[in-house]
Amino acid sequence: MIRGFLFDLDGVIVDTAVFHFQAWRRCAQKLGGDFTEAQNEKLKGLSRVDSLKKVIEWTKASVNAEEFEALLVEKNEWYMELVQELSESDGLPGAITFLEQAHAQGIKIALGSASKNAPMILDKMGLTHLFDAIIDGNNVINGKPHPEVFL
Repeated sequence: MIRGFLFDLDGVIVDTAVFHFQAWRRCAQKLGGDFTEAQNEKLKGLSRVDSLKKVIEWTKASVNAEEFEALLVEKNEWYMELVQELSESDGLPGAITFLEQAHAQGIKIALGSASKNAPMILDKMGLTHLFDAIIDGNNVINGKPHPEVFL
């Protein structure tokens, strides 16, 4: 008997990769460089801090600690602007139907996501009520590929 499911968010329930790509590209352009889809793939699962370090490395930019923190905030603001338009219709095919059916059967559902924005994304999509537990980047120390978010 199945007692529960544990889901990741991005790429499983919704695909926000395009929003991250657009925000990181804007960040790279601000630093005087460009940002490719191949580079974006290398950032998947990394924390925002580690991702920004990579973008700075790729653009060969030089930033001080204050500028680094400001870029972290700006990147997230750009990303948040883009995800404000998310709705339930943006769910990946079959994902929301599966969640609703599992929930209706009383099966426990948990989310394990490295994203600190996971709760907001679930709210925007109208899905928060389907989850019994939500663990996100705000609840863990280690980002992916470390398994902490799923433990």
